[in-house]
Amino acid sequence: MNVKIKYFSKEVNKLNKIEKGDWIDLRSAVDVSLKKGTFYLIPLGVGMELPKGYEAHIVPRSSTYKNFKIIQTNHQAVIDESYCGNNDQWFYPVYALEDSELRVNH
Repeated sequence: MNVKIKYFSKEVNKLNKIEKGDWIDLRSAVDVSLKKGTFYLIPLGVGMELPKGYEAHIVPRSSTYKNFKIIQTNHQAVIDESYCGNNDQWFYPVYALEDSELRVNH
């Protein structure tokens, strides 16, 4: 299967499938400082053209809260193949449960 990837940031690492399994780790495309109790849409620096009939799921890693003290507000984002326009960058909606810092590629 061929998935076209558009990069919105030159700083974000190129995507690769993880060593074991079929997942791809997405990372922040910006440095972010979050205060406890704030909501933020973290740009992931990528958009993809998925094959017809496919969808992508953006979910937190098990270590996301432990490392960054954030939770994903919708707990799972579903992106269908129609979200593939020139400006359709993927985002990670988060809520900070404590003050937190994220850096590009984390």
